[in-house]
Amino acid sequence: MASAILQEISRDENERALFHSRKKYEMDMFHNKSVFEKVKIILADSEAKLADNEAKLADSEAKLADSEAKHADKDTVIADKDAQLAEQKAIIARLQAELEKR
Repeated sequence: MASAILQEISRDENERALFHSRKKYEMDMFHNKSVFEKVKIILADSEAKLADNEAKLADSEAKLADSEAKHADKDTVIADKDAQLAEQKAIIARLQAELEKR
């Protein structure tokens, strides 16, 4: 009879240990899933910020290219004005030379 009681106690202890083990496993899995979900949210947020920064960079690069194009246009206008000035100086020099001949 004592043997049967000890076996019953032993069986109860085994079942209790198994129950606690399963409960611990479930809690660990729940925790891991919770952490995974948080990491997914952080990652998605980081990816969104990265995409936003890439868009801002592309916009800045487009503005820079536009600014460089405007400067190139202004440089062309200045070169044209310099060429006109050189022509006018040549005309003035020729006219002065003609006046000196007279």
